[in-house]
Amino acid sequence: MLGVRALNRALLARQLLLERRTLPAAAALEQLVGMQAQEPQGPYLGLWSRLDGFDPHELSELIASRRAVRGPLMRATIHLVSAADWGRLRPLLGPALARGFRSSPFSRAVAEVDLDALLDHGRVLLAQKPRSRAELGPLLAERWPKVDPSALAYAVSYLEPVVQVPPRGLWRQNSQARWTTAEAWLGQLSCEPALESLIERYLIAFGPANLQDIRAWSGLTGLGQIIDRLRARFRSFQDEQGRELLDVPGAPLPDPRTPAPPRFLAPFDNAILSHADRARIVAPADRGAISRDRLMRTFLIDGFVAGTWQIDSTTVQIRPFRPLRDAERRAAGDEAERLAAFAASAGARLNVRFH
Repeated sequence: MLGVRALNRALLARQLLLERRTLPAAAALEQLVGMQAQEPQGPYLGLWSRLDGFDPHELSELIASRRAVRGPLMRATIHLVSAADWGRLRPLLGPALARGFRSSPFSRAVAEVDLDALLDHGRVLLAQKPRSRAELGPLLAERWPKVDPSALAYAVSYLEPVVQVPPRGLWRQNSQARWTTAEAWLGQLSCEPALESLIERYLIAFGPANLQDIRAWSGLTGLGQIIDRLRARFRSFQDEQGRELLDVPGAPLPDPRTPAPPRFLAPFDNAILSHADRARIVAPADRGAISRDRLMRTFLIDGFVAGTWQIDSTTVQIRPFRPLRDAERRAAGDEAERLAAFAASAGARLNVRFH
């Protein structure tokens, strides 16, 4: 049986949050199976919190050189992954993206449109040159003038394998999202997508976990039979509620008493979003408070979410959910000072303030 603290330390170790690691940014991206990137600068903060001596220009160069790419993947949200992982993941996650689109109001708006024809035309337009949705919609509406242009553009960006191109996502760049086809940007990728590999990689990065957790992370359904086929490969545990948890043999299971330093997580960090039951890192009573933070910017004390943070023009603002002990406050303040030094623009200095 694995208690909450055991699951917490396992998650922190696999998410590179128990101690900073010396890894290339590309290797970290693949170990984490991508990083949530709805907020374009988020992956930089995410890797800063995980890697020793992280240089943001290294990640920026991966994106500029097309070795890493941003696009809709898990949970139909924007993720930053290696180019190779795009080839492994996007074909598998297509059904989840299509289901997400069908549940959106854009799907109803294009109900009378021939989707195959729409995607064919959208593919041609985006292969010609990268375009924003605002630019793509009117061009599509020339063929479907009675349909909302935004709905047409969203249909293409949900259902067609498309990626966002730089300068979106580069270090300290703030630019409009423009899209092109994955084939136009990355060429033909010789990857072999496999759901079995996807499940194993999830467990390596987020386990031990169960079927509901894998669904929550990926957005995929119908995985039960595949997991049953793989069961002989996995270790089996139970949580405190008696639910079975599966894991990859040899994956880290640190002692629950292992010290966990304060960590400031990136907006929408996958460490807090990738399980159906998030109690291993977020106390149930605190989930509502996290959701009220627009970008879900959280920080960890003793491995668990203890509050939210944000940066304004002059200050790192820290809002604990409850009073911190003196030692916790000092340690969190020291880590916040390091965050301030990383996030400050050249020649500027950010202060740290607890609320």
